[in-house]
Formats: sequence, C-alpha cells, structure tokens
Amino acid sequence: MLLSAEHITKTYGTRSVLDDVSLYLEPGEKLGVIGVNGTGKSTLLRILAGAEEPDGGSVSRDPNVRLDYLPQLPDFDPDNTVLEQVFAGLSDEARAVAEYEAKTILTRLGVPMFDQPVGQLSGGQRKRVALCAALVSGCDVLILDEPTNHLDSGMVAWLEDYLRSFKGALVMVTHDRYFLERVTQRLVEVERGKLYFYEGNYDKYLERKAQREEMAQASERKRQSILRRELQWVMQGPTARGTKSRERLERYEALKEQKGPEEKASMEITALSSRLGKKTISLQHVSKAFGERTVLRDFSLELLRDDRIGVVGTNGSGKSTLLNLIAGRLTPDSGTIEVGETVRIGYFCQETPILDPEQRVIDYVKDIGDSIQTREGKVTASQLLEQLLFPKDEQWAPIGRLSGGEKRRLFLLAVLAAAPNVLLLDEPTNDLDIQTLTILEDYLETFPGAVIAVSHDRYFLDKTASRLLEVGPEGVVTEYVGNYTDYLAARQERDKEKEKARKAAPEKKEERPAGQKKLRFSYKEQREFETIDDDIAALEGEIAAVKAEAEAKASDYVALQELQTRQEALEAALEEKMDRWVYLNDLAERIARQ
Repeated sequence: MLLSAEHITKTYGTRSVLDDVSLYLEPGEKLGVIGVNGTGKSTLLRILAGAEEPDGGSVSRDPNVRLDYLPQLPDFDPDNTVLEQVFAGLSDEARAVAEYEAKTILTRLGVPMFDQPVGQLSGGQRKRVALCAALVSGCDVLILDEPTNHLDSGMVAWLEDYLRSFKGALVMVTHDRYFLERVTQRLVEVERGKLYFYEGNYDKYLERKAQREEMAQASERKRQSILRRELQWVMQGPTARGTKSRERLERYEALKEQKGPEEKASMEITALSSRLGKKTISLQHVSKAFGERTVLRDFSLELLRDDRIGVVGTNGSGKSTLLNLIAGRLTPDSGTIEVGETVRIGYFCQETPILDPEQRVIDYVKDIGDSIQTREGKVTASQLLEQLLFPKDEQWAPIGRLSGGEKRRLFLLAVLAAAPNVLLLDEPTNDLDIQTLTILEDYLETFPGAVIAVSHDRYFLDKTASRLLEVGPEGVVTEYVGNYTDYLAARQERDKEKEKARKAAPEKKEERPAGQKKLRFSYKEQREFETIDDDIAALEGEIAAVKAEAEAKASDYVALQELQTRQEALEAALEEKMDRWVYLNDLAERIARQ
C-alpha cells in the first residue's frame, strides 16, 4: 500500500466537503477523481499530498515512497529561470540525469525558453512548467490537479501517452473524459461529502453509475411504498395505537428521516424570446495581423442558423482572435463582417469576468431577470440555479465563497440565461466539471441557434460539432466536415498522402555547385541570431507588465479592453519571434555541419 487515507473529514465554515471518507492507493494504480466543482476534489488531493491537514482522520504514506503534487495554482519563485524552477528541490545529480528529459518535455509543452525568468511567463506557461517539474521528479506517486488545463489538443494527446506509460501510481483530477477513458483504471466520484468508487475507466463509470442511480431509485420507491403502508398503520385509532410496537414506531420514524436520492439536474433554458432571422453572420475575406504576424488570412464564413462549428489549432494560433472578431471586440484589418439585425450573441470567453465577491449568487442571476423563459414556461432565478447544480442552501452565499470552477459555472449560467441565439464558446470546458459539461452538451443539442466553440476537449467536440475549422500557420483556416474524430481521420489521411508523395518524388541531394560559397549567415541574420534571445525576453517582459497592469485596473473595463488588445498584439509578435528563433537555430546547425 503506497498511501492510505482513513476516515477523513474536512469542513469549511458550516459546509462539510469530506465526511468520514477513506481511500487506498496501490502500486501502479491510476485513479481519476471526478465530481461537481466545489464538492472537494482539490481538497482531497491536497490532503493526500500533505499540503493540507484534515479536520479528522489520518493519512499514511510509505516513508520510502517519493510523492510529487501539481496543484491547480502552483507557487513559483519569479526570479527562477524555467529550468531552475523545474529542478527546484532536486539534487545536482538528479538534475544532471533529468536535464535532457526536462528540456524535451518543456519543448513539447510549448515552453522552450529554458533561461527565461518564471515571473515573465503567462499563467498557462507557468502551469506547464510546474507540470514538467512533476513529470521529471522521478516520483513513485504523482498527484495532478487539472493537468490538461492550458494545453492544446496535441499537448493533451502527448501527455495522455506519457501518463499511460508512467510506471508509478497516479491520482488525478481532470474533466477531460477521453483522458479519463484512456489513462485511468479506477474512478472515484466526490459527491455530497462521500466517495463513490468505480472500477474501470470512464465508459465503465458511466455504466456503473447509471446502475447505482437505478438501484437508488428502486430503493427509494420501495421506501416510499413501505412509508405509505406504515403511515396507514400509525394513523389507526387511539385504541389500536396504544398497543403498537415501540420498535416498529422507531423503525417508521427512522425510515421517514432517510433522504432519497437527489433529482438529476437538467438544463432546459431555451432562446424562445430570441428569434433568429435568415441573416446571421457573414465573414468575407477577413484578415487580421498583429505586427508582422498574420493570425487570420483571407477567411470567409457564412454562419448557418443551426451550425455547430468547432475551432481547433495550436496555442496562440488565433482561435480566440477569430471569436473576438465575430463578437465585434476586434476590427479586421481587411474584409467585412456583417451581423444580422436579429442576431443576439452570447459570448462565453476564456476569462471569467470579475464578479462582486460580496454579491449573493441568487442576486447575480436576478440581475438578469427574476424569471427566465424556458420551453416549459417560466422558471425563477432559484430554479434556474438548481438546474445548473447550485443547491438552494448555496444560492444565498456570497460569490466570494465560490470556487473558481463554481464562478465559471455561474458565468455560463448568466450567458445562457440572457437568451442568445448565437453562442460563442471560448474553451468552455476549462474549469467546468463533467456534470456541468454534460448539461451544456445536452442544452446545445436542442439550442435553436448557431454555436461556434473553440475547444481542446476532444470529447466535447465529438459530441457537439458537425464541422471543424483548423486555424493553421500564417492564419490559413482549413475546414473539415464532421466532428473531432472525423477531423483526426481526415488529417491522418492527408498526412499519409503527403508522405506518399514525398517518397515517390526523386530525392534531391543538397550539393553545392562548384565555386559556390559555403552556407553562412547574412550580416543581418548574424545580428538577429545574436540578439533574438534578448528580444524574446523583452517581449515576454512586456506581456508580463501588461498582465500586471490589467490586474491593477481590474475594474476599469475600458482600460482592460485596450490592455487585452495590446497583450494579443505582443503575444502575436512573440510567436512570430519564436518561429524566427527556430529558423535561425536550424540555419546555424546546417552551417555547423558543413
């Protein structure tokens, strides 16, 4: 037994998140932790990792076992370089062994700036640095909290393969259902303070949870039947009552006090009050650049009223820029964007807007409307919150007490409750739990409007998208018909054809004609090669400064918009500079091989 947690309890204020729960981890086991946001998943991981003490119970760890923990929000020394942060806590000997692997992983995760100070990285880059540190630590038990956040689809697929071959034990919170399906061997669901274990991967979990819920409903029907019969017996006349068995009365009272299973939440918000006309949104030959880098080139799109479009591409490719152009937050450099008069856009952006921490949850929804129109009539703000997994006892709590995922869910509710007829979703699966994602997916199936979703969640795109747009290098957008699995198959077929054509073509040897000079840098390239690392560092410093200024001006929405535009331009310039860095280093290697 590598780790055991027995009779763990944890309470915050009056709220019990873990109530007398136990968990055991065997060598080589891969355990996935799931549950609604705010139920205690991250708390459970912190307790297992020793980062937080339980109120009751105990955690035992084999003293010879090395454990490493990736929290949702890792701590950093901003003055450390990327490599120094990765190797923090490791001996010089361990560092020498792991340096090649660390550089390889950092490159795969899109953080090749090994000597860059961590304080100058973006939040997503810092999380990837922390993930690399956990992976190269050589531990026996790996505890990961949301490791797939801030990773694009290619990075997620790589991490999936890495963890499948990992020899140690793994405990992981993630909402990526394909990741759970392909990596984990057992799942534990945190629900109302209890732990429910399911052997097998995600598909088995769905099957066995359905069986558990069916059994619970059957038990509830039996309980209600017994209660009706016993109630008739209890309500008999006074003479008969005096002869009743005390034990039977006590059993009746105990049965009556039992709670039945909670009703499964369902999303029924529809846009009945937002009619969508024939003219929706039309993009004609739209281009957008930041500095010298083009992120969208000559792109055209006619949005149909029932479209379900997924947008994919590597981090920084321009996916969010596309949504910002459609939403009117950015202006194209060329081309036109026409929006129909009846179009009502709901934009679920990556960053949750700043919410008043003192405002009560229910008042936030009431600001949208005391009642919301649905397919079955009107529902109150309280009923709406219950449908999106906010129980009544949590609706009167201040927003400041919510977890990050719960705030994200509340923001989603606000977007949907405003009755849009065109939905723009930018990474909707980040920080949302599986139950909320299932509700959202069911909602999108019947949503009477168009949806454009940027996402790295393969399961979500498989379930919701009917065509995909891939934002590629130089802003070129390629369209694929079908969902994410169809897109992967089409890409694989395209890559096979390219490889086949390459092999069929006569091989060209790089021979230098007689009298031709050796390959060398031009004067301009030599100067650029010598300074490009400093240029990259300067851009990253500017990005960090803009983000710091945005945090300081969090309530000034006009300034925030200007800062966001500035940040996007800097990030575009940084990506262009990184591409140039790759070219120059490749050229330097070719020169060295002569």
